[in-house]
Amino acid sequence: MSKVEAGYRYTKSHEWVKVEGALVRVGVTDYAQDSLSDIVYVELPAPGAKFGKEEALGVVESVKSASDVYCPVAGVVEKVNDKLLSAPETINADPYGSGWLVLLKVADPKVTNELMDANAYEAFLETLHH
Repeated sequence: MSKVEAGYRYTKSHEWVKVEGALVRVGVTDYAQDSLSDIVYVELPAPGAKFGKEEALGVVESVKSASDVYCPVAGVVEKVNDKLLSAPETINADPYGSGWLVLLKVADPKVTNELMDANAYEAFLETLHH
């Protein structure tokens, strides 16, 4: 069973968001990193890049496949996790912590409330296994 963190919001494409003041931190879920298996490469956007909701903002590549990462909410990239460029496996080790991808500046962090909470995401994951 994949780990789902309380206090985060989730998308059906397996990204998570966590509101931190005016910023929103984005990463991929435990389910996503587990499905990909060993992550070997990460492509991240440049700070200042603007994304609409559900636009592809980066790529996470594993030995098995490459997977787009979608922007859970519209925003502007404030900061990217440069450590992942030299240590992409951090996502496998700590998807909800040091394996985060980008920090977004959003017009209104409340938009994240439209995404699934931990319980809803767990229920969604259940549907994928049947």
